Amino acid sequence: MQNIYTVAQVNAYIKNMFTQDYMLQSISVKGEVSNCKYHTSGHIYFTLKDRSGTIACVMFAGKRSGLAFRMTEGMQVVVSGEVNVYERDGKYQLYASRITRQGIGDLYVKFEQLKRKLEEQGMFAAEYKREIPKYIRTLGVVTAETGAAVRDIISISRRRNPFVQIILYPAIVQGDAAVSSIVNGIHALEQIGVDLIIVGRGGGSIEELWAFNEEEVARTVFECAVPVISAVGHETDFTITDYAADLRAPTPSAAAELAVCDVQELFGHMQTMRERYCRGMERKLREAFLLLQNKKDRLKYLSPLSRIRDKRNLAMKLEEALQDAMERKILEKRQMLLLCAERLKGLSPLEKLNQGYSYVSTEAGKTLISVRQVKPGDRLKIYVADGFVEADTVRAKKA
Repeated sequence: MQNIYTVAQVNAYIKNMFTQDYMLQSISVKGEVSNCKYHTSGHIYFTLKDRSGTIACVMFAGKRSGLAFRMTEGMQVVVSGEVNVYERDGKYQLYASRITRQGIGDLYVKFEQLKRKLEEQGMFAAEYKREIPKYIRTLGVVTAETGAAVRDIISISRRRNPFVQIILYPAIVQGDAAVSSIVNGIHALEQIGVDLIIVGRGGGSIEELWAFNEEEVARTVFECAVPVISAVGHETDFTITDYAADLRAPTPSAAAELAVCDVQELFGHMQTMRERYCRGMERKLREAFLLLQNKKDRLKYLSPLSRIRDKRNLAMKLEEALQDAMERKILEKRQMLLLCAERLKGLSPLEKLNQGYSYVSTEAGKTLISVRQVKPGDRLKIYVADGFVEADTVRAKKA
């Protein structure tokens, strides 16, 4: 009866055959680098190819210390190591221990020649790069109808701004029909009148991305009336379309971030600007109010009515002061008059009469001060405190 083996047993048997083959344990293979990926773990995964075939290769992080350059698509290299089987997948691959540069691949030469040609024609000049509109209403996308690229662009655009209309032109992005499909997509979206176009696809080998290195695609991007963002492959992938576009994004996801503004961030910015504007207006109003108040006070100061009112107030104050001064002066004079009256009272002959004195006058009214003024028989008046007494002179004798 024929033996039946498990998949693991078969893979282990084949691996053992590879291990026992002396030539496969120490071999050097030359070819062109394709589909090269630098993994976050430090491993490098790539394909080595020539005109007739391909072989999968891997260089583990522990072997990279001797690699003095960074591998890129189309580079000709010599890979030294061992060919063995990866048992889990049942696939054989070349495990690299050393990689040296051999020369430049055909596609790389073609890439550099076209790049140099278009650069000399000024297609990559910064002066022709149009500014990417900050706020768009319609976004055109030229990429494959299915795949991570279109999903990422739509998802990120919707998250950032759900009001943006996305128009997808489902293009063929690799193979013989890719160039005409991409060109037709750009022309179609240009005719529709979208605000911005993203042209791109997900990552792949240099052959898979080659449609974006064709002159016709690059010229269509350059001549497009609508600004174009190129988003081809991964961050390390560069194509001619990247140089011809108005802006190059490292990935389709990054292109969506660059193309569509974050509406929440915009609303926040608008709120900040509104608050700043309100504060500015309040400050301006306060300044204007203070200036107006100052002018009003100055106008009030310069007004004839104000001056008349001030003069009237001054006159009233002076009148009050004059009234007070007159009253004080009258009071002082009254007090002085009373004092003088008291003094005069002490000197008054009438006051002497009250003290028991009297004085005598002749009939003619002259005060009698000498006996020689009278003779016997003359009538005299004797004044006392409460009246006078008339008397006749009997005798006048000098003392």
